[in-house]
Amino acid sequence: MGIIDEDVVRVRETADIVQVISAHTQLKRVGRSWTGLCPFHGEKSPSFSVNQEKGVFYCFGCQAKGDVITFVRDIDHLDFQGAVEQLAAKFGIALRYTDRNEGQRREARTHLRDAMVAAVDWYHQRLLTASDAGAARRYLRDRGFDGDTVRRYQIGWAPDDWDQLVKGLPFPPKVLRDAGLGRESRRGGTNDFFRGRVMFPIFDAQGDPLGFGGRMLPGGHPPKYQNTPETVLYRKSKVLYGLNWAKDEAVRTDEFVICEGYTDVIGFASVGIERAVATCGTALTDEHVRTLQRWAPRLVLAFDPDSAGQAAADRVYEWERKHEVEVAVAALPPGGDPADLARSDPDALRLAVSGAQPFLGFRVQRILDAANLDTPEGRGRAAEAALAAIAEHPGEFVRDQYLMVVADRCHLDPDRLRSSLRQGGVRPRVRAERAAVRPARHETPETEALRLAVTQPDVALDLLHEILFENEQHRAVLRALIDAQGDLHVATEQADPMVAEHLTRLAVEDTDADIADVRRLLLRDRSLAALAELERQSRQAEDIEPYARTIGWLKTRIEAVNPDAPPSDALEDELLDWLAQRVEDDR
Repeated sequence: MGIIDEDVVRVRETADIVQVISAHTQLKRVGRSWTGLCPFHGEKSPSFSVNQEKGVFYCFGCQAKGDVITFVRDIDHLDFQGAVEQLAAKFGIALRYTDRNEGQRREARTHLRDAMVAAVDWYHQRLLTASDAGAARRYLRDRGFDGDTVRRYQIGWAPDDWDQLVKGLPFPPKVLRDAGLGRESRRGGTNDFFRGRVMFPIFDAQGDPLGFGGRMLPGGHPPKYQNTPETVLYRKSKVLYGLNWAKDEAVRTDEFVICEGYTDVIGFASVGIERAVATCGTALTDEHVRTLQRWAPRLVLAFDPDSAGQAAADRVYEWERKHEVEVAVAALPPGGDPADLARSDPDALRLAVSGAQPFLGFRVQRILDAANLDTPEGRGRAAEAALAAIAEHPGEFVRDQYLMVVADRCHLDPDRLRSSLRQGGVRPRVRAERAAVRPARHETPETEALRLAVTQPDVALDLLHEILFENEQHRAVLRALIDAQGDLHVATEQADPMVAEHLTRLAVEDTDADIADVRRLLLRDRSLAALAELERQSRQAEDIEPYARTIGWLKTRIEAVNPDAPPSDALEDELLDWLAQRVEDDR
């Protein structure tokens, strides 16, 4: 079940890879290729190259590679089908599916998304222009939201009426109910789901609306916050407010900041921290962590200090082990949430994030800071509480380092403290450093020939033969291209990973070489190697006459492919055939 192959090819050929990638990083034309900073890892010197003609990219730092579909899959963390569908929508391509029911399901989702897009605009325009939105506009101004902020986040207003949205949008009632925008009334009709609320649209990572968070005005009808009900599009255990804005900075900094509310995300952004996301009315879940770790390995909890400290330790350590993330806690000033701090003390908010401590360090620090360490009894109780927190950590070496902190603060013997801890195994977690240094480009006739085979297959593949390549991997690259009849995308899909990476890397490396000149260099190199082998064999032979005739013939042909000699296709082809036959005879 999926998209038919012809449509996948059409998407790949139609989608402009430079246009798609330029939405995530600035590209500059250098020769035939485009270069820029890699959007997949932090770097200061450009190591990311794009071949627009072939539709492929390659990073010499982190070795990210592929075509335009691969890029969208990796940058937006989609499956193959989702990436193709996103590109098809962007470039106006209608897709067909191998399963008719799948096509119908996709079409139904499209109708829901269309309804959500229309609702976002309808609520937003209502806030900006409607007379009944005056109280909502005053509320937002009092919270420090100016017109630019309202427009950037597409904040809206749901009127306190029964069915204005349902009547105002050109969608059937069932579509509006399925999208979570309407609900069935007692009389069988459809009423608006949100009424009398400031509306915060919630988008997925690609910027498509999934649902809303509705905030009641002071004196309004509880609950204070109301979220879209569970729908095909909206799953609260997976959705994170602000992910569409936060992901780019998270990739650059290797870090997400996680807070509790929509206004907190906006507050963080207002002080220059644009990597904040918020859970939508639920605790942080395993699904949330799985989503975030795709972009960044460090998660900073910026909740209320008490709730952050009381987060379930076993759950945090399981996230760290299972998803290879580091969980830290930003020590916010007591009683302050990020949205308020962004206005009252932005420096304190920034400092809390930059000084975030590992989860266990935050817990131990909170315990010790709250204790009375001036008396033996106070120090003893603090040590017991701190050790209880330390004992929950799965890493023995980590536990021991915090144990030393407790010993120092509480004036206790470290060995006595160690004896009271549970024994635990060491679970080292090693995260590979992502290189940002672009390796030196290999300039040899073989690599030049392969670059030409990738970029000019119609000409190069007719002139090249794997016998011209001494390097086995280079021969494998050429074979992959020949088997794919010069189609780079087919070759990379069918080849083993190392060959596929080599192919993609070659595709983004410019060359001004002439294939005829390169082939002559390869012929000369391989012929000289064959000549040296023949001369070695002749010295060991009892009858040197056969060797002498062949050596003499070969020397004349080598002269014919000397760079100073006039080109001769006939002599070159004859020499190539002889080299190929020689290898065949040796097998």
